[in-house]
Amino acid sequence: MAALTATLGTIYNKPSPSFNTPKFVYNTKHRSSTIFARTSSNVTDEAASSSSSSTITQPKPFPGKPEADVVVIGSGLGGLCCAGLLARYGKDVIVLESHDLPGGAAHSFEIKDYKFDSGPSLFSGFQSRGLQANPLAQVLDALGESIPCVKYDSWMVYVPEGEFLSRIGPTEFFKDLETYAGPNAVLEWRKLLDAILPLSAAAMALPPLSIRGDLGVVSTAGVRYAYPLLKSFAKMGPQGVLGATKLLRPFSEIVDSLGLKDPFIRNWVDLLSFLLAGVKSDGVLSAEMIYMFAEWYKPGCSLEYPVGGTGALVEALVRGLQKFGGRISLRSHVENIVIENGRAIGVKLRSGQFVRAKKAVVSNASMWDTIKLLPKEAVPKSYEERIQNTKQCESFMHLHLGFDAEGIRDDLGIHHIVVNDWNRGVDADQNVVLISVPSVLSPDLAPQGKHVLHAYTPGTEPFQLWEGLDRRSNEYKQLKAERSEVMWKAVERSLGPGFSRDKCEVKLVGTPLTHQRFLRRNRGTYGPAIEAGKESFPGHPTPIPQLYCCGDSTFPGIGVPAVAASGAIVANSLVSVSQHSQLLDAVGI
Repeated sequence: MAALTATLGTIYNKPSPSFNTPKFVYNTKHRSSTIFARTSSNVTDEAASSSSSSTITQPKPFPGKPEADVVVIGSGLGGLCCAGLLARYGKDVIVLESHDLPGGAAHSFEIKDYKFDSGPSLFSGFQSRGLQANPLAQVLDALGESIPCVKYDSWMVYVPEGEFLSRIGPTEFFKDLETYAGPNAVLEWRKLLDAILPLSAAAMALPPLSIRGDLGVVSTAGVRYAYPLLKSFAKMGPQGVLGATKLLRPFSEIVDSLGLKDPFIRNWVDLLSFLLAGVKSDGVLSAEMIYMFAEWYKPGCSLEYPVGGTGALVEALVRGLQKFGGRISLRSHVENIVIENGRAIGVKLRSGQFVRAKKAVVSNASMWDTIKLLPKEAVPKSYEERIQNTKQCESFMHLHLGFDAEGIRDDLGIHHIVVNDWNRGVDADQNVVLISVPSVLSPDLAPQGKHVLHAYTPGTEPFQLWEGLDRRSNEYKQLKAERSEVMWKAVERSLGPGFSRDKCEVKLVGTPLTHQRFLRRNRGTYGPAIEAGKESFPGHPTPIPQLYCCGDSTFPGIGVPAVAASGAIVANSLVSVSQHSQLLDAVGI
């Protein structure tokens, strides 16, 4: 079975024995009013930086005893999901975060009462329950937390063929295709949906929360969900079962096998693939794309934006962590992972504090940043070479704006996608700009009568343009102005003549150096550029006993659902099969 095959590709060592009961520390409601040095009226560097009035105070240098059963490095979504579930399992866990805010690339920050998302803003599957829920929603269910969301069903698209409001669902997009791409594109899109939507039952029959990294997966996933898997295959028939064998192959192979040649359809599929995983359709797993198609193009589907932005998601995960006694320590910069007798036994902070991990260390840092934390002599040469030879996605340019809504049309949507030139490819630099105006759906993110906006180039900004530049130099400032212009123009096109740069009360430009500095991302990268069918994302154990990894450098890959699943897999692997099964029972999946 394809889904189970994917599971068995991440087998771990034996799970650790049961742990002790954790302690409660840290309160997300205690926030300081400190505003870090920035000039809000001018273009600044720190669009993804440490922030301002949303900074969470921490009365002590370190909360509680400097040890835990499991130490998690980094509070990205993967790390928080892992830590939260471990706490839910009754384990003593602490998260160490270098930043002054939790959330990693998904953190939010506040300036002049404008609350900005720093990373993802396109979500779906939060309101679903059961097997088909977003993995992050399944983790939140396990932690007893929920996220109020606003539903919507469209985004604006600006492509060389024209501009249109693209609606999700099985029928609305056909109208756009008829107008902007022609009848042949309609026929090919229908052919694609007819072929892949039946496969979604198999792609979604195995919930990520059921997966673990040892042979216990046969019980928690294989046996437990054998019936729905077999039922989904039975519904598909022989042709569908044959198609299901391609779930772990590049999505382009399905597109090619259907004989789809319409340029708009091929470009559109590449765009969706790139937005999902940072690679085009010839590099993304079919299972990932089919899952997305099921979320976006089935009857009754919708997109969802969390009220309060991505910061609300992060706070829910932190609440869940704390609820079960887990701890989180901000401004706790891990300097290195301590190895003793060949095993990871804890971490040393920049402050000199040693934090002991009695059972495991879990790194939510990227693979390149994790290896920097290790003593060189402790890393097998083959492991180091594999990491150093793994191709990286490029970095980002960000534009965060806070502006007066006067003169902006009332029907402004939350999302806008601008593609300047299909011929250059969706992965070309300065070619695709994504824009989110979340205050359209969550007005609390901006002062009354104002809007908050985040525009970015999605993992296409070359780091080498910025490497070695002094962030205080005129050269750096000039390059920022030049490379941000494509985002300004996209914003002006999307918002119309009522928008003016001069009306912006907050203007922030982030660069690859911003990503590298504040998110501790090697070269500011989006993540590994691993192409399906050629390579596979690494599993979660490392060659060093008691050291595990989660996040976008591990299976299943890049994106919110994927990193949430990776954190869950590691947590599940560190407990017994019976504990894991009891959690699945409690969540109802």
